[in-house]
Amino acid sequence: MSRPILAILGATGQQGGSLARAALADPHRRFAVRALTRRPQGAAALSLSRAGAQVQHADLDDPASLAQAFAGAHALFAMTNFWEHGSAERELVQAANIAAAARANRVKHVMWSTLEDTRDFMALHDPRMPTLQGRFKVPHLDAKGESHRLFEDAGLPTTFLYLSFYWDNLIHFGMGPQRTADGDLVFSLPIGDVPLPGMAAQDIGPCALALLAQGEAAVGQHVGIAGAHLTLTEMAHSLARALGEPVRPHAMAPADYARLGFAGAGELANMFQFKRDFNAAFRARRPVDATRRLHPGALDFEAWLARRAHELAQQPAAAGH
Repeated sequence: MSRPILAILGATGQQGGSLARAALADPHRRFAVRALTRRPQGAAALSLSRAGAQVQHADLDDPASLAQAFAGAHALFAMTNFWEHGSAERELVQAANIAAAARANRVKHVMWSTLEDTRDFMALHDPRMPTLQGRFKVPHLDAKGESHRLFEDAGLPTTFLYLSFYWDNLIHFGMGPQRTADGDLVFSLPIGDVPLPGMAAQDIGPCALALLAQGEAAVGQHVGIAGAHLTLTEMAHSLARALGEPVRPHAMAPADYARLGFAGAGELANMFQFKRDFNAAFRARRPVDATRRLHPGALDFEAWLARRAHELAQQPAAAGH
């Protein structure tokens, strides 16, 4: 009997790639993996193909390609990548395309990788945080949260998966400690000193797979995952131990962070301010103990650093964020 097909959007990225690898390595072989990507001939896609995935083209801006990609799929991991284009409105259109194609193909279980709509916590006219792109506070959060209704209105059996700050961003987004002109390492984030839920990107897949394996029992659930909740000071101390030299925490004001001027600085400043100002609710959505029940091997920050600190040490000593 053939295994049910799990179609995975973004299969060559961090989220979808983690799930594809977890499903391919699953000792229970619960799903056949259909890896969806805009670049089926790329190195990452070819690697998944060699591991046993069916690789297929899909483009979130092309509804016809999604209809073909979802055909015959039992389950779907659905996500959008705001950072590819920076437009919340485009992200909403892409989510609508996904929902419509999933409904047309009668997909039995959809997992929507999502985040909070910050406007449920703070009115758009609230002066504490700048409004961006006309009608959003944190566009890449708000668009994902607003998209919930698209899946609900389509009558899709959906599990809503809320992710946490990727510690991998310290490497890939240049958010790690920066060396000052005096030679000191400073770790700066506009989070104050409240605990920030974080996780290793590699742990997304095993958590998602565990939920997808629950089938109907997971439908309708809103599940958040995190490997640890750590303050800026706690993270700096861990970074110091891993890097072998002092790291000074610097809790920047969000407005100062926004003025750093790199692409997306204002967006990220608002994001961190939301996580700071509504910290209790944000953390409550992402319990570490429940994450470890889904994936007992989920890394904490110390374990992640043990594997990745050498990459942080190799980062250029650039000024900025």
